[in-house]
Amino acid sequence: MTGIAKLGMKMAANDVVVNHENETSDIRSSDGTVKVICLGDSAVGKSKLVERFLMDGYKPQQLSTYALTLFQYKTRVDGIDVRVDFWDTAGQERFSSMHPSYYHQAHSCLLVFDITRKVTYKNLAKWYKELREYRENIPCIVIANKIDVDYTITQKSFNFPKKHGLPFYFVSASDGTNVVKAFREAIKLAVKYKENSTDFMDEVLRELENFDDLNLNQDGYDSSDKKSSEDEGKT
Repeated sequence: MTGIAKLGMKMAANDVVVNHENETSDIRSSDGTVKVICLGDSAVGKSKLVERFLMDGYKPQQLSTYALTLFQYKTRVDGIDVRVDFWDTAGQERFSSMHPSYYHQAHSCLLVFDITRKVTYKNLAKWYKELREYRENIPCIVIANKIDVDYTITQKSFNFPKKHGLPFYFVSASDGTNVVKAFREAIKLAVKYKENSTDFMDEVLRELENFDDLNLNQDGYDSSDKKSSEDEGKT
């Protein structure tokens, strides 16, 4: 069963929530959330790739948005329930850089270029440098989009991902080639990074989450215990 809800978020942005079910019998519950960000020049197809992955739908019209778009996706990774927040630049990249808050608490990154526009490949270096200024160690996947325009491009070698030791995918938001595969890897890498992060701020946030969970459990215990005592007093 898949449910989708749209919520307004700052100007033209939307939240899209997708529940993804798969056939896994042994499921452990978790309130864990990972953040996956999309980077790259304007009009390389970042939004279309997210839409293709979440809804397996593609609309050929290119519409520009003017604020952050957040897509929320619920899935399971290794038997654990996970909520994935996909952050899309939604036009901010036209200013040649992103606000630091865009990178805050990100757990993996999809770095996208358009195979029909060489400048978007050249600019990967700029985006990657900025990413590492804010998130030094998070996993990053390089995506060559729009290969449906020219499939021979897949026979060519690209030095950037090799130079930085990054996973690399040839994809098409138009026909869906490798989209699911690339996004699933980004999710798995994000979950793994969050679980094993050595980043100081990530460790602080993780401890705060654990502290909040402990308080919630303690409050729940105290409330039920109090209710039981009241019931006993009435008898």
